[in-house]
Amino acid sequence: MRLWSVHPSILDRMALVSSWREGLLAQRVLVGGTRGYTKHPQLERFRATDEPLDAIGHFLTAVRLEAVRRRYAFDGSRVLRPDAANPGIPVTTGQLAFELAHLRAKVMVRDAAWLPRLPAIAPPAPSFAETPGDIESWERGTLDP
Repeated sequence: MRLWSVHPSILDRMALVSSWREGLLAQRVLVGGTRGYTKHPQLERFRATDEPLDAIGHFLTAVRLEAVRRRYAFDGSRVLRPDAANPGIPVTTGQLAFELAHLRAKVMVRDAAWLPRLPAIAPPAPSFAETPGDIESWERGTLDP
């Protein structure tokens, strides 16, 4: 599961679609609708908010808005809390840099034409608030594509 902290506008097609699907899975986990993925480290930051369902709802809505901008058909009715306030989940500069490098490695393999769209420094997704620091403790990924 990869719930991208970087802004959805820099995600290539595959990363954007995956973020949507995995965000919906995260939402399902947070409402207790599945037995799998309940301990997934990516969910720690959503669970740490006062309202985890609002946090994932805001995240999914931001991903959907980018999809709509690109003329993709993501079903907004699947978001349980589409009007949730911005949770301002902290994300470190180190995490954003890691995710940008991770995304860059994936894009080099699957969609090299997208590479020029990747910035030098990744902006955070709307649900997150950038803070100084290293890679987040919950990160389990590698830079392998």
